[in-house]
This record gives sequence, structure tokens and C-alpha cells, in this order.
Amino acid sequence: MDRQENAQGGTNTSGRGANWLGRLLAILLFIAAIGLAWGGVTLLALGGSPAYLIQALMLAVTAFLWWRANRLAPYVYGGFVVLLGVWALCETGLDAWALLPRLGIFYGFGLVMLLPAARRNLWRGPDIAKRARSLAGASIVLFAVAVPAVALAFGTATIRDTSVDPAAIASHKGSGDDWTAVGGTSSGTRFSELDQISPQNVGKLQRVWSYSFHQSASGGLEVTPIKIDDTVYACDDTNRIAAIDAETGQQKWLFDPHVDLAKGAYRHCRGVGYAKIPGASGFCAERIYTATVDARLIAIDAKDGRRCPDFGTGGDVDTLEGLGQVLRGYYWYNSAPNVFDGKVIVSGTEVDNQYWGQPSGVIRAYDAVTGKLAWAYDVGAPDRIGAPPAGQIYTRATPNAWAQMSFDPALGLLYVGTGNATPDYYGAQRRKIDDEISSSIMALDIKTGRRKWLFQIAHHDLWDYDVGSQPVLFDLPGPDGKPIPAIVQPTKQARLFLLNRATGQPIGGIEEQRVPLAGPAAGERVSPTQPMPLALPNLAGPQLTERKMWGLTPFDQLWCRIKFRQARYDGPYTPPGVTPSITFPGYLGGMDWGGASIDTDRLVLVAASSYVPNYTQLIPRAQARGAYPMSEGRDGLTALVGINAMAGTPFALSTKPFLSPLSVPCTQPPWGRLHGVDLKSGKLLWSRPLGTGRDNGPFGIASHLPLTIGAPALGGALVTRSGLSFVGASTDRTFRAFETATGKLLWQSILPYSGNATPISYRSKASGRQFVIIAAAGHSGLATATGDQIVAYALPEGR
Repeated sequence: MDRQENAQGGTNTSGRGANWLGRLLAILLFIAAIGLAWGGVTLLALGGSPAYLIQALMLAVTAFLWWRANRLAPYVYGGFVVLLGVWALCETGLDAWALLPRLGIFYGFGLVMLLPAARRNLWRGPDIAKRARSLAGASIVLFAVAVPAVALAFGTATIRDTSVDPAAIASHKGSGDDWTAVGGTSSGTRFSELDQISPQNVGKLQRVWSYSFHQSASGGLEVTPIKIDDTVYACDDTNRIAAIDAETGQQKWLFDPHVDLAKGAYRHCRGVGYAKIPGASGFCAERIYTATVDARLIAIDAKDGRRCPDFGTGGDVDTLEGLGQVLRGYYWYNSAPNVFDGKVIVSGTEVDNQYWGQPSGVIRAYDAVTGKLAWAYDVGAPDRIGAPPAGQIYTRATPNAWAQMSFDPALGLLYVGTGNATPDYYGAQRRKIDDEISSSIMALDIKTGRRKWLFQIAHHDLWDYDVGSQPVLFDLPGPDGKPIPAIVQPTKQARLFLLNRATGQPIGGIEEQRVPLAGPAAGERVSPTQPMPLALPNLAGPQLTERKMWGLTPFDQLWCRIKFRQARYDGPYTPPGVTPSITFPGYLGGMDWGGASIDTDRLVLVAASSYVPNYTQLIPRAQARGAYPMSEGRDGLTALVGINAMAGTPFALSTKPFLSPLSVPCTQPPWGRLHGVDLKSGKLLWSRPLGTGRDNGPFGIASHLPLTIGAPALGGALVTRSGLSFVGASTDRTFRAFETATGKLLWQSILPYSGNATPISYRSKASGRQFVIIAAAGHSGLATATGDQIVAYALPEGR
């Protein structure tokens, strides 16, 4: 009877025994079906794909048949796997990372089905067993062989244009034996003229020393060190400055300004400034400057780390002077002081989205010797060069300039990238003076601070697209053979604006393109167009779609698809409003403070960029007060916790990276890329995912999988005359060297922590060797482990 029923497709009841694995498999399939059915109904109601409902139905049928030990179960599941594979390929093509959440768990179930314990009392007879094994086995082999092969191709693929001659070397000034500023020189190219380390020998690089600040609680380091003579200078996130022997890594001295940590809401020090005082000798003839997280500007002697008493008051300048009331933790510095033409120029960082009327974004220049105010650029008082008269303050709520600045000594111009007036995501209350300079590139006269020209990269910015990266200066060959003084500005939008730095006029054209207008909050105004540069490629990649939503499993991917459908996304510049919206790229960029580097010999720009969107919603103030932990009235480190208050406006704000319930981005990889752009032709030479998934995973747990995925990137690149591009930036604790002309990976080394900073290169006076060093300390904002180390590499001595 048993055999007859089995032959007719009925339930197999002979020799049942304890088929615990088969029953467990049926239960798991049924639970998966319920989850997919619930989410599938929700997604379909939102106008999304019906695929998940179909998957749920087939899984439910398979679960029922498996529970009943019906011989049709493997055939139904095999058909499901085939249909699933066809659907996945239609949605994604041969993209291994996009296929993974759609197929991985279900192929895993297929592997379990091949186990003898799972198929007991199910596959009776040699013919049935052979056919079932063949069907399931073919699916498993397809997954086990084809997908890793595609993953390998995906991880190493680059886009290349071989029209650039890598050997066409010009002679442009970069950084030499020393590295005297955060950007290498005042031009910000991060280009080293040293060529001892080359593509031919970079594989022999080895770690030669490391230095630790021995901080008890570090959020990581973003510092780009400088090197003067035989000393490297670096700061940690409490503004302590270490003088380090450039050859050995031994500490010479350590200066501690004893900052008030409660005054810095986002605590990082990206670098220090340096000046050699003309005609001076002895104590404080060479000075190191730091702008602190408690809003002081300090000058110390470069030789022994003691304060320079003739600077300000005992070596300190209180930069809160003239700002009026400043709440604790609402005004501080992250970037290095800009030291040009005998002046130290700063503009503070402010806590985003707290209230309308925050301290002024005034840009101020102080005398490098005395610390006295040389000039101030206050957009609310453009004709006033000095400080406000007694009883008055700098204009509140104006856009600041927190990024690193650049300087052209021949033109006498200082180049400044501006922020947007806080709060970032609602601007109905902004004045004409705010919209005038918000999210722009400005050229100021270094002598007077008066504005020479301005170019805006985002009109009425509602997306936190302030200019966070240093403008980069270089000379571009003109059509008549004469060099054009050029400036390139990387942006969070992942676009590159190319301008004439003498006039501010675009090179290669700018197009004002229409952008989405639907969905803004009540009272808001939205610019109908935004400027799109035409000379250089758009590095933002394709727009988001439901199909591009991602997860580690089909379940969190389905969650992300639902959230995507519930939000407004009409492409770039979708206005924020009271219904959720998606901003892509998000507030980390694109290119943030890591910026771009230029090989001025080959005229190739190299930049790392991130691709993690933000999920944003404005919340009516009454509702926010009743239901959310708002940040209103907080100070210090707590100012960024919870819903952003945006006091003085009708709304509070919720904005955060768009992540799945497993704390991975909801958009499919890569989340970080490294690009090479030919500045002469304007073509993209190559672009490749940057970083593996080894140190990333659900809930921040490392997966230990060394597959190239393109991890979120924060940090910059170093380019060298020999044709190398060094970059950390990714979250996978790896320092890499690429061939600048092609993007080919030539060398990599595991770091103690991720290198979310910009490397530098110099020649040691002691040995004559070229060194490359990077801050390898992780980043709390990227949920990586953090430390406080500086790591140095060089070729073995004698080579």
C-alpha cells in the first residue's frame, strides 16, 4: 500500500522514524512563507513587485508537502528555485551582490534538502532519488560555481579609457621632502613629487613604525599629519599635538591644551597648521597652530611644544569673542587652521539642525604672530573688515565654512567652501544673505577678506549638501596651449565642479537642470533648478529604484523595498517634507571632507566616494514634543542625540542613514568606490568598488569575508609622481596602493583599525627613504572599532 501510494504521488508513510530535520525544514519554510506573504501584501499595496507573494505561495506549498513527506516536495522546490533564479537575473543581471539576498537563503535550504536526514521517508526508490538529487544538485551547483565567479568578476572590474598616456609627465609643483599643510601645499592637491616608491617596487612596502596617543576613549582619528624637517606633527580628537620623529616614530613631545570636551558635539581634529615666521629665530620662530573643539586658536613652538606667549593671551585666542551667546557644544573646530600669507584663517563648525539663530558663520583671519584679528568676512556686514562695534555681534545664523581652505599666492585669493544655514533641511526662514552664499565656493582677497567671486553648487540647499571638502587648485592646458588657472570642487552630490579660479566662471559649462518640486513642508520654497557641471563626469551613479533595495536576506530586503515605496524619491534633490523622503547621496556624500586629489603630472583626479542614502522626515513640532526624544536645549555631546529640534521653525527633523533592520545599507553595493578622472578630456578613466566585507556585517559584526563589496568610504587619497594612489578610507582596515592611470590594485596591507583619514608622503632626512603614513584609528560614525594610531610604511633600507 505504501509503495502504491508513493507511486501515485501520495504521502510516503513507510518506515517513518524520527525525521526531525525534515519536519524542522518544513516549519522553517512555512515561517519564511508567512514573512514573505505579510511583506509581499504590503509591498504590492504600495505599488511594488508581486514577486514576494508568489515566492510565499510556493514556499508554503513546499512546506506542506515536506511536512507530509510527499515525493513532490523537491520538485516543487526545484521549480521554485528555477523561477526565483530567472526573476533574480531579470531584476539584477549578473551582479553577485544583488543576487545574494534574493537567492542565498533559498539555496541554503536546498543544501539542507540534500542531507539524508531531511529526505528520509521522502525519496523512495533509485529513480526518484536520482531525479530529485539531480534537480536540487543542479541548482546548488549553479549557485556554488556561477555566483562566486560573478562575485570575483564584480569585485575586480574597472571601467577604463586608455586614451591617456601615463608617461606624459609635465612638471607641476607638489609636495617634496616635507608635507607642510593638510593638502600637501596650499593648493590642496595631495600630490607628492617623490617617486622612490614606484609601481615596480610598491609590493615591497613594509610597516616600519606606529605611534599611539594612548587615549582612553577615542572616536577614531581623521587627522592628516604634516611633516616639517625631521618631525611629523599630528593631533588626536582632544587636540593633543604630538611631535613624532619622522624616521623612527618616537615621540619628541606632546602638547595637551586640556580642552573642555563638553563643548565639542562632534570631536575630531583633522590637522594642524604650520608657519615659519619671516625674520624670526629661536623660540616660536616656527609655529604649530591648532583650532580646538572648545573654540580656541592656539600657537605653540614647533621645536618644543610650548605655547607662544605673544600670540593672543598667553598663546590662546578665544574665538567665541563677537559671537554673542553660544550654547555649550554648539561651536567648535574640526578642520586644521588655514595658515597662508602670515594669517591664520578659521570658520567654526556648528551642530546641525538645532535652532534657527545659531552663532554666525563668520570667516576670520588672525595675525600669525600676534593673534590679532586681521579681517572678518561677515555676509551680514560685507563692508566691515574688523570686529563688530561694542555691543554688537557678528550676524547670527549665517552659513559657515568648516572645510579646509586653499590659497593661490600668485592671485592672492583664498578659496572657501561654505556650509548651508542651519537648520539644514528647512529653509523658509532663511534670508537673502543666507541663500546668497549657502553651499558655495567663494574666493576672498587674502589681504582684506573681501569677496572677489562666488559660485553656488546647490541653490537653497535643503539636503545638507554643504561644501565639506577642500577646493583643489591646478593648471589646466587651454585650447591655445596656455594654462588655465583652474579649481575643482568635489561635492557631497558626487559631482565635480570645474571653474576658472581667477574669475569663478565655469570651465566646460554648467547646466541648470529642473529638479523635483513635490512634497516640501508647508511654507517652504524649493529652487526649481540646480546646477549640473558638464565638464567632468557625474560620480553619483544611477538613481535609486525599488529593485536596487538590498539586504542580507530576502526579508530585510523586502523591508527595505517597503520603506522605499513608503518614502518619496523622485531622484536627486527630492525635497524633504512631512512624509518620509530619501536623499541620495546622503549627508556623508558622495565626497565629503576626504575630498579629491590631483596628480598634476598626469592631470588625473582620484577620489573616494560613498553611496549611502538618508531617510528623512520633518515632524510637526507639537507632534515631535509629544512622541520623540528631541534635542532641544541640550548641549555638548548630547546635542546630536535623538530627533533634531530645529527650534524656531515649525518642524523637528529625523534624518539618518537608510539602513535595514540588520544595520546594513538598504541600497545594494557598492557603498564606496574609488575613481580616476582625466581632467584634460573630462572622461572617467576607471572606477572600482573600494573595500571588502571582511570587517563589516549585520549589527556591525565582522563577516571575515574578504570579498570586494565596496564598503562605505570616509577619507582621502594621496597621489605620487611615480603614478601611485594610496588610500585607506574604507571600513575594512586595509591600506591600498593603486596605479593612478588604470586603477589596478598593486599593494595592500592590513591596518590595526580602518584608515578613515588621508595619507601623506615625505622623505626622511635621516635615511633618505620615502615614507607613507596614515592615521589608522577607525571611525565611530561608521560603527567601526576605534583606536588612535599613526602607521608608517617604507621600503626596506638599502632599496
